[in-house]
Amino acid sequence: MIEISEEQAGRRLDHVLAAALAGFSRARLQEWVEGGRVRVDGVARKASYKLRGGERVEVEPAAPKPLRAEPEEIPLEVLYEDADVVAINKPAGLVVHAGAGRESGTLVNALLHHFGALSGVGGELRPGIVHRLDAGTSGVLLVARHDAAHRALAAQFAGRTVEKIYWAMVERVVKSESGVIEKAIARDPVRRTRMTARLNAGRAAHTEFRVLERFERYTLLEVRIGTGRTHQIRVHLASIGHPVVGDTLYGAQAQPGLGRPWLHARRIGFAHPGSGEWVVVEAPLAAELDQWRAGLG
Repeated sequence: MIEISEEQAGRRLDHVLAAALAGFSRARLQEWVEGGRVRVDGVARKASYKLRGGERVEVEPAAPKPLRAEPEEIPLEVLYEDADVVAINKPAGLVVHAGAGRESGTLVNALLHHFGALSGVGGELRPGIVHRLDAGTSGVLLVARHDAAHRALAAQFAGRTVEKIYWAMVERVVKSESGVIEKAIARDPVRRTRMTARLNAGRAAHTEFRVLERFERYTLLEVRIGTGRTHQIRVHLASIGHPVVGDTLYGAQAQPGLGRPWLHARRIGFAHPGSGEWVVVEAPLAAELDQWRAGLG
């Protein structure tokens, strides 16, 4: 039971809950509110409900859902498959694994449906996941089918021997034919959903690019990354004045006909965890990106 003081009058219900029940995540509290488990003077209210002061808020906690991913029938495009590793062409909009506010409908759920058991090194919420792509990024992503393969691939990523090539359409014309960006990346202290390369602090990050094609107001780049920091390509390109097309989080103009950042994981090369042979997998360009580029003429 939470007694609402007069000083809390005018505050939103979800804000008061977050302060009073700091041991629970906001996503968890939101679930309780949406499930009618939070009642103000006996009446279930929305998260945005403005309190008047003097009320009593009852909270009926729900047991947490099992912390493991379950199979779901979600379509997948398989680019490569053998007994050790799978390469998927991830579409934009598909989240790789469960996290805050997302418990189903992920790539992991789809993988479990299509392939059954995967490596357990990453835990029961992230079976098989060796690396990730942002939800809005399409392209090739590797998945380990068993623990030994996972450890071998993870060592290659940690040792920076995996070849990771992206295509990125950026705003404005890039004048140089190629370039290297060496800037540390850290969490933005003001906007926590963003990363930044402006603080001269954080984790070292290395990005190389070369021009593939120039248009009147845009440039298509091939980008090679030596590290795998969160939002690395998006942050680095924005830091030199060329944000990825459609990436409004990092200053690009909105593109209603696109609806996502123009960023695609084009190719990945790695030493096969079983044979040691070099394997290269390419992902065809997502249809919406190809159509948008075609519209430039």
